[in-house]
Amino acid sequence: MRAFEYAAPRSLDEVFPLLGNGRRVRFLAGGTDIIVQLRERRVECDLLIDVKRIPELTELRLREDGTLEIGAAVPCAEIYESEEVARRFPGLIDAASLIGGIQIQSRASLGGNLCNASPAADSPPALIALGARLLLASRDGTRELPVEEFFLGPGQNALRPGELLVKILVPPQPPRSGTRFLRFIPRNEMDIAVANAAARLDLGADGRIANARIAVGAVAPTPLFVREAGERLVGREPNDAAFEEAAEAAAQAARPITDMRGSAAQRRHLTRVLTLRALRGALARAQEAN
Repeated sequence: MRAFEYAAPRSLDEVFPLLGNGRRVRFLAGGTDIIVQLRERRVECDLLIDVKRIPELTELRLREDGTLEIGAAVPCAEIYESEEVARRFPGLIDAASLIGGIQIQSRASLGGNLCNASPAADSPPALIALGARLLLASRDGTRELPVEEFFLGPGQNALRPGELLVKILVPPQPPRSGTRFLRFIPRNEMDIAVANAAARLDLGADGRIANARIAVGAVAPTPLFVREAGERLVGREPNDAAFEEAAEAAAQAARPITDMRGSAAQRRHLTRVLTLRALRGALARAQEAN
């Protein structure tokens, strides 16, 4: 590990002057990835900024309108231990409870999981299905970005120079709505997904599908929002015939590679299977919410 400076600001106003000036800056939220990356010299930095003392990044709260605000440094364990969050957003809990082991989850954050921009990350598909947006901030102000637009390539995200992720904003879900996230791993000790998928279904008063969102991961250079797969379901009866058609569309949208964890053919097959199962799970939750 090469030497670097360390800063622990207590407000966003203290962060922005530290950015820029030609320095390579990295952020420490949970530290479960960045410390390993620095130690192994996979990344280098001149300044490491610890954001765990900044209130906006460590707050988990529900707005009056039902929007869930998740600070970028909130640990996964704090999210899934919240009974109210679990009741309102079970699809989010599916993902947050799978990121690393229990010890990791007390440190790892959704913000770090997103900013790492791993194609196989667990949180992006679930957040995409939920319609979440990201609040990004710089000294020039703030902007919001849909989660599906945040990823540019493996390890690459849409943060601009001098900008950081502050919050994840998950909108309130409709009354007859359900979301489910699933992943496939070869064994419990290996927690990097070979493929994962999330699906959300909103049911109309007539029981038909009013809206659907499907997202998949680990099968392309970035997590994929498969818009067309969801659009195929709108207006239809929620049954396996419709779900299989949407799952096939998700599989066709995948652009998998072959590596040590799985072949391209296996990943495409898993995309179809996991999407189908996620849709079934989303339907069960939507019907329970009735």
